Amino acid sequence: MTDSIRTVAVLGAGTMGQGIAQVCATAGFATRVFDAADGKAEQAIAGIGGQLDKLVTKGKLTQDQREKVLSALSPAASVATACHEADLVIESAPENMELKAKVLADVVACAPAHALVGSNTSSLSVTELGKRVGAAARTVGLHFFNPPPIMELLEIVRGIGTSDATVERALSFAAAIGKTPIVVRDFPGFATSRLGVCLGAEAIRMLESGVASALDIDRAMELGYRHPMGPLKLTDLVGLDVRLAILDHLHKEVGEQFRAPALLRQMVRAGKLGKKAGEGFYLWKDGVAQAPAGSPR
Repeated sequence: MTDSIRTVAVLGAGTMGQGIAQVCATAGFATRVFDAADGKAEQAIAGIGGQLDKLVTKGKLTQDQREKVLSALSPAASVATACHEADLVIESAPENMELKAKVLADVVACAPAHALVGSNTSSLSVTELGKRVGAAARTVGLHFFNPPPIMELLEIVRGIGTSDATVERALSFAAAIGKTPIVVRDFPGFATSRLGVCLGAEAIRMLESGVASALDIDRAMELGYRHPMGPLKLTDLVGLDVRLAILDHLHKEVGEQFRAPALLRQMVRAGKLGKKAGEGFYLWKDGVAQAPAGSPR
């Protein structure tokens, strides 16, 4: 098995996929980006260029460094093209087992036999994914956090069939991209999603019950517990639909404590999905959270 990773394929060019691709290219990996939607991969790379421009303006990146990162990125026309000679493939598809299994089955069919098969899942079973695609030993969860270029943590999820060598390669990859890894066993919600959605769900129930405003609930955790971002604003950033899907999965797999608040389900039905929709628990303008309409302060 090849230990070194030189080429990375990122499948899915949404918010997380774009951020993961930026992290990989910044670390010097040749990074190919594929998305099933026409033009989405190119759009993601252009978006990365915009993020790099901001870093150059702030003096955190030189123009030469910007060009080097962009030169490491390329759009791929198909999964097969993206995976050709790739040493690591990271899928960043929506949190749906059937979809992720289909994407990774295509990866196993066309990627080299030594390639790590990584999933950016935040709650689904890595064991089941590995079994479904017939590559359990080299399938591993690589759970990045939003936004990937800024967040330090990488949660490495070990399925029942994941080999020691795969975990070691994943740890080496984490070091190469400047992340601090934790290794967790494959239980529903892993470590981070399980704890994070509990806090978020309780904050939503508090808002639903009129305990305090969204602003003050978030301030309580930011100022009282030194959280860098309150649970409601974080839910907006992650996406209310994403949080709902995780809660529904954990409710089914673990128990009643993960039942989704009615308010969350209502907001998702209304299309108030958070930052990406311009409205969630906060209003969002130019990517910046504004006080919710009718907020007392």
